[in-house]
Amino acid sequence: MSRKSASRKPAQTRPEKAKKTSRAGSESQAVRGEVRQGVQWVTVDEDNDGQRVDNFLLAQLRGVPKSIIYRVIRKGEVRVNKGRVKPDSRVRTGDQVRIPPITRKEKPDQVAPGSRVQGVMESAVVFENEQMLVVNKPSGIAVHGGSGLSFGLIEVLRSARPAAKFLELVHRLDRDTSGLIMVAKKRSALRYLQDELRQKRIRKHYHALVAGDWPASVDRVDVPLLRYEMPNGERRVKVDAAGKASLTTFRCLEHYAGYSLVEASPITGRTHQIRVHSAWAGHPIAGDDKYMDDVSLKAFRSIGGQRLMLHARALEFTLPVSGEAMRLEAPYDDAFNDVLRKLSGRLKGNDQ
Repeated sequence: MSRKSASRKPAQTRPEKAKKTSRAGSESQAVRGEVRQGVQWVTVDEDNDGQRVDNFLLAQLRGVPKSIIYRVIRKGEVRVNKGRVKPDSRVRTGDQVRIPPITRKEKPDQVAPGSRVQGVMESAVVFENEQMLVVNKPSGIAVHGGSGLSFGLIEVLRSARPAAKFLELVHRLDRDTSGLIMVAKKRSALRYLQDELRQKRIRKHYHALVAGDWPASVDRVDVPLLRYEMPNGERRVKVDAAGKASLTTFRCLEHYAGYSLVEASPITGRTHQIRVHSAWAGHPIAGDDKYMDDVSLKAFRSIGGQRLMLHARALEFTLPVSGEAMRLEAPYDDAFNDVLRKLSGRLKGNDQ
């Protein structure tokens, strides 16, 4: 496996000539808590070839509301090679895109990820080439900032790699789930990998420690899942006929006294899918404070369990560009291993 640095040409920009006012330049001006970005001309590189104009602008103007972007397109202020365009028009390599002056609110200063957390995330990279990287995400770190979090995995990677022009999550993991997650370094790689996910050509295999004795006869759960919100705004998922079709296959790897280690492979990609399917089968994942009952959760805490025992163990996929078949595996962290070691002396049928 290779780890190569990103090699991507930066977008070329040139200021539009000022006519009657100096505000038509490419410099930003702060006005009453706002920042006015002057006219920009951006040259489309090969990685953005074929992208819709609206999506191109959303990427160039991060944080600007969609309503503003669609308004300036509709008014003809966005030009490609000096011609008017529609939101679904496609840009091509070498096109010159005029981005009109945009006023946006100043963002408050964000807490930047420190060098220590940057080092932790960089050391968690298990594969990298020019198109993508794969990280063994630690439990407890969200994949992105928001909802009270200053930053997540993707913000840490961007801070650690200031020269990287493009870093985007291919898929997501719950904050408390550890394991393998893919990050695209090029837009073309993002499109390819997300299409592979939609076509179900990427296989994900999770390891989970669940409560109880998982029966060999339960090798799949295919009940529909519905997302809903608690009164406090917390996101939850439940089995409901009105939900989306969902399928997870299961295989028991080890029996312990009171617990089982299973491999769960989601065929669909619903929120909390493995967690809810496991709980519905009568075997909630150990340490799951959303879907495990209080008595079982307390029992798990009593043996030293401190985390959700769900780990994205392996990924099977083909690489963008080369098409090479890959299988990556990520080891458990210390907290996951510690619980398994404590249970190993209590294997089912062992008198120890």
